[in-house]
Amino acid sequence: MTSILSTRFSAIAVALLLAGCASAPTRFYTLSAPPQATPAIQNARIFIDVAPVTLPERLARPQLVVRSAGSASGARVDILEQERWSAPFNSELRDALASGIANRLGAIDVSRSGRPADQPVYRIAVELREFDAVPGEKVQATYGWTISRSDNTRSSACQLSVSEAVAPGIDALVLGVQRTVADAADGIAANVVAFKANAAAACKG
Repeated sequence: MTSILSTRFSAIAVALLLAGCASAPTRFYTLSAPPQATPAIQNARIFIDVAPVTLPERLARPQLVVRSAGSASGARVDILEQERWSAPFNSELRDALASGIANRLGAIDVSRSGRPADQPVYRIAVELREFDAVPGEKVQATYGWTISRSDNTRSSACQLSVSEAVAPGIDALVLGVQRTVADAADGIAANVVAFKANAAAACKG
């Protein structure tokens, strides 16, 4: 009997030890912000088509990729397995930018609603050219984009660099990334309006 009880207690102890060593739960984040009550810019109906975002290959993954502030050279990059976007980062960026631009313009995103047969569509191609996320320090990003119309050959290329200070913690870091996306959406929306009026004066970023 003593041997049986000892075996049972040993099994329970092993189970508790394994439970304590289990990996932390995975947390998921999104870049999409709640829509504004009314568009920031009032326009006649505009149709937009935001292409998939181009970005460095190391970022095209669901895990958050950050630069370690504690490394001696600052060159170490950490891939956070337990801290993930709700979709691969490039998909998160595309969805957040498309919804942000559409909301600011009062526009319709044709990738979701279908392209109108008799209306021009503003095609927007975005590239995340530089991205540096350091927990407790900053999020720094450079966005480049091209705007063109489906009914002619005009186009305009722009670039915007933004930097956001962030508090310690991954939640604060994600909010910093969201703010850079909001800044890019502001710039692109303003450029669409300017491009609609005069392609030569389209770049406001």
